[in-house]
Amino acid sequence: MKMIKSPKLLVNAFAVVLILSIVRQITGATDLTSVGTASAALLLSVPIVLAGLGGLFSERSGVVNIGLEGMMIMGAWAGGMIGTKHGPWVGLIAAVVFGATGALLHAIATITFGVDHVVSGVAINIIAAGLVRYMSTILYKSGAWLGPSQSPDVASIGMNGVPVLSGGTYFGWKSPDLLGSLAEKHWFFISDLAAILRGLTGDLSYVTMIAMIFVPLSVFVLWKTSFGLRLRSAGEAPTAAESLGVNVYAMKYAGVMISGALAGLGGGFLAIVAANHYQENQVAGRGYIGLAALLFGNYRPGGILMGAGLFGFADALQLRDSASIHALILLIVIVLVFLVVRDLRKGKLLKAALTLGFAGLSLWYFLAVDELPGQLVTMTPYITTLLVMAVASQRLRMPAADGIPYRRGGLR
Repeated sequence: MKMIKSPKLLVNAFAVVLILSIVRQITGATDLTSVGTASAALLLSVPIVLAGLGGLFSERSGVVNIGLEGMMIMGAWAGGMIGTKHGPWVGLIAAVVFGATGALLHAIATITFGVDHVVSGVAINIIAAGLVRYMSTILYKSGAWLGPSQSPDVASIGMNGVPVLSGGTYFGWKSPDLLGSLAEKHWFFISDLAAILRGLTGDLSYVTMIAMIFVPLSVFVLWKTSFGLRLRSAGEAPTAAESLGVNVYAMKYAGVMISGALAGLGGGFLAIVAANHYQENQVAGRGYIGLAALLFGNYRPGGILMGAGLFGFADALQLRDSASIHALILLIVIVLVFLVVRDLRKGKLLKAALTLGFAGLSLWYFLAVDELPGQLVTMTPYITTLLVMAVASQRLRMPAADGIPYRRGGLR
C-alpha cells in the first residue's frame, strides 16, 4: 500500500505544478510560481504545521486543545524576551518551555479536574494574551523594552541551501545552484517546477529544516513506536487501554505537553525566524488555522502539511501583488471543478452541485474584476483556505474518545 501511495502523491504534485504553470501562462502572473513565493509559502507554513502537529498529539491522546493559540502566544513572547538576551537558540528553547507550561495548565484542568476541554482551551487563550501584555508592559516600564508591544531585536539564525541543487556555502565552498539556473530559463513547466523546488530548498533557516523533520518524525512516533500506540489507545479506548496496563493519565499528559511544546516552538519561530523580534498580535490566529489544518488532514501529519501549505501559499501571494491573488481565483476555479468531477464519480450529487455553484461564482468574479480591492487581497488567504478545506473535506475519523472526560476505572 505504501509503495502505491508514493507514486500517486508524486503524480498529484506534478499535476498541481502543471496547473499552476497553465494559470501563470493565461494570467501572466509570474509570481504564481516564483522562487520568492515558494520560499515565503514555506516560511508562513511552518508555524501552522507545528501548531497542527501539536493538536495532533493532544487529540490523539483524547484531549481537545483549543488553547494552541495561547500556547503559541506564550512561545512567541518567550522567544522574543529570552532570545534578546541569550541568543536565538536559547530563545527557541524558552519558547518550547513556555508553550509546554501553558499545556500543563490545560492538562491539569482537563485531565485531573475534568474541566470541559473547549472551556479550558479558550481560557488559556485569553489568559496568555493578557499575561504577555502585562509582562511586556512591566519590561517597557523598566526600560528593557522600547515599547509595551514589541521586544528588542533577536540575532538571526543561519541559513543555507541544499548543495548542488540550491546553492549554499559549506566550509567555504560555494555550491552550484542548478535549480536557480533552470528557473531563470522561463521554460513552461520545467522552469516553474525548478523555481518552486528552489524556493523550498534554498536559503532555508536551520530552524525550518528542523521543523520539517517533525512531520515524518510524528508519523514514526505515533504509528511505529510502542509509545505512540499507547498514546493513541488513550484517545481511542482509554478504559480498554487501562485494563491492558497502560497508564492513561500519563499518556494524556504526555500528549498535551508535546502539543504545547510544538505550539510554543511555532510561536518562537514567528518571533525569531519569520521576524527578528516579538510583536503583539504576531500569532494572528495561526493556532486556530493549525486546528483547521488538523481537521483538513483528517488527523494525519501529511494532511496537516498539505493544509498548512495551502494557507502558506495563499498568504505568500497576497504579500506579492494583487495580480497574483487575481490569478489565484482562476486556480480556485480549476480546483473546484476537479472536486466536482470527483464528487460526481462518488455519487455525491448535492455536494457536487454546491461546489459547482462556488466554482461558477468564482469564475464570474475572475472575469468581472481586473484588480481586487486591497481589503479583499488581505482576506483572500483566509477565504481560500476556508473554501478549499470546506469542499475538499473528507469524512473525519477523529479519535473515538476525543474530548470525553476520563476517570480511572471507567467512572465519570
